[in-house]
Amino acid sequence: MTVPGPVRKREPLPSNGTLELCLPECDKGVGSLINSPSSADLIHGVRVEPQTLWPDDRGYFLEIQRFGRGLAAGFPAATTQVSAVFDYPGTIKAFHYHWDHTDCWTPVSGMLQVVLLDLRANSPTFGRRNTMFAGTLRPWQILIPPGVAHGYKVIGSDCALMVYLTDRFYDPKDEGRLPYNHPSINYDWETQRK
Repeated sequence: MTVPGPVRKREPLPSNGTLELCLPECDKGVGSLINSPSSADLIHGVRVEPQTLWPDDRGYFLEIQRFGRGLAAGFPAATTQVSAVFDYPGTIKAFHYHWDHTDCWTPVSGMLQVVLLDLRANSPTFGRRNTMFAGTLRPWQILIPPGVAHGYKVIGSDCALMVYLTDRFYDPKDEGRLPYNHPSINYDWETQRK
């Protein structure tokens, strides 16, 4: 685990008037490695819940969501969107963030190196990065609140499939993007040879 150093810089990001977001200047690394859904190092508002796989001789069954229960229990039925993304090994999709909508990710096949960064200027965990490994070998569901930048890398030799819910329909005006190799984020995407 890498303990984050003091936040050295606050570069304001565009605002929609509801959430003040800033870009911190992070030390090179991966931030806090999250190995437990109850980790004290989780970014404020991020929640993780283990999912149960039901394997048999045909494959496996994974329940994604029961509306009104679980991490996305408060998502309104009238505006909740369910989507899926399929990626090839080695693909990096990072970073983007939202001012208003909440994501609930469920990787259903393959493995993802999930990266989160708290951009909320008034958050008690502003500037903190989290890294977690989720997918077939660790079936976790991850709730990502507005103002937390998120991305991932498909690791291993298999493709990855992720199903995700958002509490609002997709709106391109509610999405900000940062390059995966942004120098202020300074995330180390290389394999950590331990």
